[in-house]
Amino acid sequence: MPLPFRSSYLTLSILAAFAGTATNAQVSFAQSTVADPNLTAAEPTSDKKGDTTTKQDSSNAAQGRAKKAEPAKSDSIQKVVIDGGRTDDDARRQSTAAKLIFGREELDRNGDTNLGEVLKRLPGVTIGGKPGRGGDIRMRGMGNGYTQILINGERAPRGFSMDSLSPDQVERIEVIRGAVAEYSTQAIAGTINIVLREDYKQKNIELKTSLSAEQNRLSPNVSLSIPGEIGSLSYALNATVYQNRQRDESTTNSVETAADGTTNLLQNETDETRRHTTGVFLTPRLSYKFENGDTLMFQPFITHSESASNGVSLVDQIYRAPSALEPVAYAVANNSGTADTTFFRSFGNWQHKFDDNAKLAVRFGGGYGKINNASVSNEFDTNGTPVAVVTVNSSIVDKTLNNGGKYTRPIGEGQTFAAGWELELGKRDETSTSLSNGKPQFQDSGDDLTASTRRFAMFVQDEADITPQFSAYAGLRWEGIKTTSTLAGMDVGNTSSVWSPIAHAVWRLPGDSKDQVRVSYATTYRAPSLNDLIAIPSISNLNSPTRPDRIGNPLLKPELSKGIDIAFEHYLSRAGLMSANFFIRDIGNLMRRTTQLVNEPTGPRWVSSPTNIGSATTKGIELEAKFQLQEFFPTGPAIDFRSNYSRFWSNVEDIQGGNNRIDQQPPYTANAGIDYRIKGIPLTLGGNLNITPGYFTQSTDTQLNMTGLKRQIDLYGLWKLNPDLQLRIAANNFRANNYVSSSDVSLGGVNRLDYVTNKTYTTFSIRLEMKI
Repeated sequence: MPLPFRSSYLTLSILAAFAGTATNAQVSFAQSTVADPNLTAAEPTSDKKGDTTTKQDSSNAAQGRAKKAEPAKSDSIQKVVIDGGRTDDDARRQSTAAKLIFGREELDRNGDTNLGEVLKRLPGVTIGGKPGRGGDIRMRGMGNGYTQILINGERAPRGFSMDSLSPDQVERIEVIRGAVAEYSTQAIAGTINIVLREDYKQKNIELKTSLSAEQNRLSPNVSLSIPGEIGSLSYALNATVYQNRQRDESTTNSVETAADGTTNLLQNETDETRRHTTGVFLTPRLSYKFENGDTLMFQPFITHSESASNGVSLVDQIYRAPSALEPVAYAVANNSGTADTTFFRSFGNWQHKFDDNAKLAVRFGGGYGKINNASVSNEFDTNGTPVAVVTVNSSIVDKTLNNGGKYTRPIGEGQTFAAGWELELGKRDETSTSLSNGKPQFQDSGDDLTASTRRFAMFVQDEADITPQFSAYAGLRWEGIKTTSTLAGMDVGNTSSVWSPIAHAVWRLPGDSKDQVRVSYATTYRAPSLNDLIAIPSISNLNSPTRPDRIGNPLLKPELSKGIDIAFEHYLSRAGLMSANFFIRDIGNLMRRTTQLVNEPTGPRWVSSPTNIGSATTKGIELEAKFQLQEFFPTGPAIDFRSNYSRFWSNVEDIQGGNNRIDQQPPYTANAGIDYRIKGIPLTLGGNLNITPGYFTQSTDTQLNMTGLKRQIDLYGLWKLNPDLQLRIAANNFRANNYVSSSDVSLGGVNRLDYVTNKTYTTFSIRLEMKI
């Protein structure tokens, strides 16, 4: 084993033992915070946890590390360098834990109106669903639930979609590949932290207006940011108002065969839906500095949206044998629905500095979420005779309270110790009514589901610059979750807890280069979602093996993972870097949904429920390169290159077959993009190609799923009319290829293949950005 790796391995072993004594290392906030270049030297900024530091502290920490790495000089004249703030790459390099930071440049580049479009271009990040519509956010190709999503360092509200969050409300995105003790370790794949706008010293009012068009359907968006200061009170008022008009169309071709190979069913179904959504985001931020140096920050996050939809489903049963499992379908169904969603989340932070440079930061906040959905489906047979009227009404109310704190104390030079706690209390009230011709579709229709959750955690961590070239971090976290629920007079409970030792180390190669090697180890987990533990049944109108009802399982256990990351990073003299990261995860108590035929009071029905099936292993390599062409050709054109490629492998031990991969994990994902600043005119042209290949997944021993190729091209042009006014034109999903998927189920003596084709569309947008 090469010396650097032996050294890193030895240090990690020592740190792991040290963590057993409840001492642990933190990612230094002074190193992890991206300073706003508009801030003065003593102006406070906010890190991802709501804790505050100063730009001066951050600069001193970076300068202190640099001084230790450089030999003493005998020059009698000191050179004073005034730095307006570190770049995203500087913050990434100085962080001991593997953290990728993407600021306003990345958020603004393509003029995106939803955050999912930004995230899909980041290294190792994929988005579920068809292009242009977004879906669940994934790291390292791992499916929903493996990636932890945070807003300002706290878990996002249940039911909140990141695709609905406007990039204009975001200050930066932090992609954390390894766990850190101060965050929940429900992050087997990693953590994505969305930091909301925090422009205390923004000098001008910013107004951004955009108009998007998809199939000639116009969607306006207006964003306004107003900064200000009144004595010791600083504030930034941010708001976005938007409308979306969308149309979706899909076709499902189904074939059902019996065990002897004879055909039971040939069926085609076409679904078309039109949707109109109006919404508003409000993210004001207030900060007050007391005379004794204490700071108090408060930032509420408010979003409200209303949508209405209508559509039609056409079912053509070309052939149906009497033995077919698929029920006799309607020929035409006219559908309409409404949705009303409100989320409120508050983030508060009080910070006190002690005389010995120690700090105590106390966080507090709460949340409220309400989702109301209503739909009506009028079904008719081939003769136009009414078959059924299906009405579904649901209401979900979520309430949360949270409190946390962190005590940070420097120990000598270049070492920081921290300890803290987190407490989150949540309560959900849910009611769902599903009627067919006025009769309940399931036994508990109309009953109230009440569920409560309690999450408590304690952590310690310690970060140290052991030598000028070597920094290390050790952390230990305990986290426990208790869930209780009541449905139809029955009480159900689930309790779990996890210890998570964590260690990171960075070895900076000596000399003038900026090369460095990272090694990390962490124990992480994936907790069952509330809907997987206990939920009101989700009823399928066309109940079949591939369209089953869905229920929960209160006996689920959390998935446990142990993982290692090894990375090499090479930073260029200009803005740019090249990196390679290898990871491996061993996962136990893997959760999967299985489908079986269940005798219900209304008759036999196919029902899907989650269960722990065994263990799995996943590994991969993540490559990234971004650079300016003039780094290598000084007289060349002003072109910036961005690219990343991630290759994944996985194996689920208790599922047979060659495609027994982690659910929804593609073989690879790739991005390539350029920005070309044309000489002589204030025009920048650019684009990005995003590719996720098609692949098969053996979900269970009886079900094989196929996910089709996703190839998305995004183009943009930016014209800077003057320093305070610029115009951006963009085309997202330029080729608009169809997105296909399939499900092949062999169950109950039959085989059922559903092949789904979804149309996708190009979205054109024009965006005017001005400073007033």
